[in-house]
Amino acid sequence: MESRNPIFSQRGAPGGQSTLAGPTPSVQQLNAMYAPSYAPPAERAMTMDDVVVRGFMTLGTLVLSAAVAWYMGIGWSIAAPAMIVGLILGLIVSFRQSTNPALILGYALCYGIAIGVLSRMYEGVFHGIVLQAVLGTMLAFGGTLAVYTLKIFRPTPKFTKFVIGASLAAVGLMLVNWIAGFFVTGGLGLRADNPIGWIFSIAMILLGCFFLLLDFDEIERGVRNGVPARFSWLMAFGLTLSLVWLYLEILRFISYFTDND
Repeated sequence: MESRNPIFSQRGAPGGQSTLAGPTPSVQQLNAMYAPSYAPPAERAMTMDDVVVRGFMTLGTLVLSAAVAWYMGIGWSIAAPAMIVGLILGLIVSFRQSTNPALILGYALCYGIAIGVLSRMYEGVFHGIVLQAVLGTMLAFGGTLAVYTLKIFRPTPKFTKFVIGASLAAVGLMLVNWIAGFFVTGGLGLRADNPIGWIFSIAMILLGCFFLLLDFDEIERGVRNGVPARFSWLMAFGLTLSLVWLYLEILRFISYFTDND
């Protein structure tokens, strides 16, 4: 039975002549002819709205879990394991540059519990300190955003290296201070109510603002370069991490100058 497909009927023509004008299609031409006429859609590029929405989701999860932990009077028996789990999740996201929403929201949930318990403890000793710390964090965020938006200062590669180096040095100093605390009361005095502690806290607050500058710059470059939308989760994680750092440092700094009620 003769095929009705003109491509296959070429070879069946009398005398071996093609019944169609032109040469016999090659294998490559046949593959191109029968290949799908569409390509899978590329991933959508990240927008500023993506970052804002993911940022509200991540920060909202942290604030909500902190409020629940405060209201329910959760103790350190739950808060301490939650902080450890949050730290592990945060390290995984940071080192793997993961955009997995479950890991990022899990970090926000666990750290929110720990922050809620810690805030309640501070509020019990220093009345009104939590509200002051929240307002201070908002002012620091707004001021840093204004500095970046108005182009008063923009991070450079050298500044980025400085911030990373300073953060590693700060973590190292806090670790040494914690170890020294086992042998000397107050350790090196970095976390004590004294001039050294005040200066160190101010330095840590400034470092948190520097982190925010790097976050803003990374977000702007990501939007400008059209990175995939899923990276908005990573940008939201960076902002939340910087705000947590700022809040805790401002909370500690205010406690140095607040009377016990």
